Amino acid sequence: MTWTPYSLKCQVRAFGQLRDHLHRKMCWQQAQVRWRSTCRPAPLLTASPSRALIDEPIRIEVHHLPSHTPVTVRARMTSEEGDLWESLSHYHTDAQGAVNLMRDPSVGGSYVGCEPMGLFWAIQPAPGGREGLRLRKRDVETPYSVHLSLLGGHVSQWDGRGGEPEDGPVLATTVVDRWYMAPGVRRIEVRQNSVVGTMFLPPGPGPFPAVLDLWGMGGGLVEYRSALFASHGLASLALAYFGHKDIPGPLNCINVGDSYFRAAFQLLQNHPQVCEDRIGVMGLSFGVYLSLRIACQLSVSPRCVVGINGPVGSFNKFASEDGQKESFEEDQKHWSYDEQGYVSFREVSLPSNIPQDNHVKVENLCCPLLYIVSEDDLSCAAQENADEVERRLHAAGKSHLFTRLSYRGAGHLVEPPYAPNARVSLWTTRPTMLMTLWGGNLTDHAAAQEDSWQRILGFLRSHLLRKE
Repeated sequence: MTWTPYSLKCQVRAFGQLRDHLHRKMCWQQAQVRWRSTCRPAPLLTASPSRALIDEPIRIEVHHLPSHTPVTVRARMTSEEGDLWESLSHYHTDAQGAVNLMRDPSVGGSYVGCEPMGLFWAIQPAPGGREGLRLRKRDVETPYSVHLSLLGGHVSQWDGRGGEPEDGPVLATTVVDRWYMAPGVRRIEVRQNSVVGTMFLPPGPGPFPAVLDLWGMGGGLVEYRSALFASHGLASLALAYFGHKDIPGPLNCINVGDSYFRAAFQLLQNHPQVCEDRIGVMGLSFGVYLSLRIACQLSVSPRCVVGINGPVGSFNKFASEDGQKESFEEDQKHWSYDEQGYVSFREVSLPSNIPQDNHVKVENLCCPLLYIVSEDDLSCAAQENADEVERRLHAAGKSHLFTRLSYRGAGHLVEPPYAPNARVSLWTTRPTMLMTLWGGNLTDHAAAQEDSWQRILGFLRSHLLRKE
């Protein structure tokens, strides 16, 4: 056999990998001997509380292990679409043979550092799964069931083929159920006065302050944020306005106009369990434009507005009563693509690219506005739109109404905390599969979601609960 420099290099690499594997296996076998010789209790993995709201921290601990031993904690769940998601974190037990994720840093796996909820916000599609996945809860009346496992050694990503990881056995398991709906929250489908949505009411007789909840151009009816609002004492109406089967017209067009959004706001006002003068409006992405339009141009009076990474106007003209009759996808001159062919809509939302006639008259705003900006947003020009809103409010003598929160490293999809970020996800399959860029890195995005959610709740409570 003739040895080339390349083949020799491959042999050296293979030898190094074998040596590392044997070293890990020997360490694990030594740990097993120590376990057997001390007759200690069986390894224990605990998660408290085991049933919690999605935004509630979980305390994860490991006990009854040998001291200074490498272990892995793995989170795994199956989405409603049947896809496997997982995350891993590597630890070394302390002198008492314990690990506490509230205190101890992960030294490898899906993230590093002391991140008590890292196993949840770092969870990603398992290797070999479908491309372009984004984790979104559709049935809010059921939980996400997250299976936690304690594994011996520092285990690499599971390959999904079944059986135990090669580096060590499963030592202990537990399950955490994570909910968007607290016990006692009521979910009510709304098909009234042409309004399509879902209302969530907190436990008790009320009346409650309320939030009109709007999402972006992904379409359909997104309920999970509204369910979580109700779990925190705020009634909420999740409103569909685009791409829903119960709204007449083409699914790829906005077939409703100002009268529809006015009717939705008034539906909340007129509900017997809602405080009619304590209603806020919240939007993400294109929902920000709609939220501003409701507050500034529809002759209704919300107490406050929250906007997350959205534009001050609409590139396509929004007719007062009929919505947008042209599809968002008809004019693609401001779409841009990266080297992988993933599309970004960021330039579509630049204030300079939006016709002036299509801008919201933000100078008419009469209530406080919290504007959240992600500095790595690849889907919307969030910073430029925040600058434009701030400039126009300042010119109108209303600077005191504007509050901006900016988050470095966060992407477009700022959601309630501990949800995993999707930097890229599937946009459409017609006529061909197209991925869209959202931006954000896992760690910074997770920090932004945790901080912004508490500030959103605080902002809403301060303006919806206080008396005028």
